[in-house]
Amino acid sequence: MNSVRGLLAASVISVQNSCFFYPACQKCFSRLILDSRRFNCVKCGCTGEAKDASYRYRLSLKIADTNDLFDITVFGSCLDPFFGVTAENLQRCIQDLNQLSGETNTEAPPGVLVQAVETCFIGKRFIFGV
Repeated sequence: MNSVRGLLAASVISVQNSCFFYPACQKCFSRLILDSRRFNCVKCGCTGEAKDASYRYRLSLKIADTNDLFDITVFGSCLDPFFGVTAENLQRCIQDLNQLSGETNTEAPPGVLVQAVETCFIGKRFIFGV
C-alpha cells in the first residue's frame, strides 16, 4: 500500500449512500455485527451488549478536482461539526424518531436528513487528507 499522504482540494459531486454512521468497534473501528442483544467485532473479537455499541460517522462521497473524479470515504469525529452532534447521538435521535413514527427499520435515516446532508456537501469545495 502506498504510504504517501497529501491534501486534495475538491468539490463534492454526490453523496454515495445514506448510511452516514455505523456501529464501530472501540478498539479497531471496524463495523460491528449487531443482533438484538449482543455485538461482535469480526476483526478483533471484541464483544459486548448491543445497547453499549458505539457509533462512528462514515460519509461516502464522489468528489472532483480539476482533472479527476474520486470516490472517497470520510470517517470519524471530523464530521461532528457538520452534523452538530456525535454519530452516537445522531444514531439515538434517528432510532427514537423512527420508533415514534412506526418505522420498522429503526436504523434508516429519514429522508429529510439525507436531503440536509446532500445540501450541506454537494457542490461545496473541501480539502481532503488522502
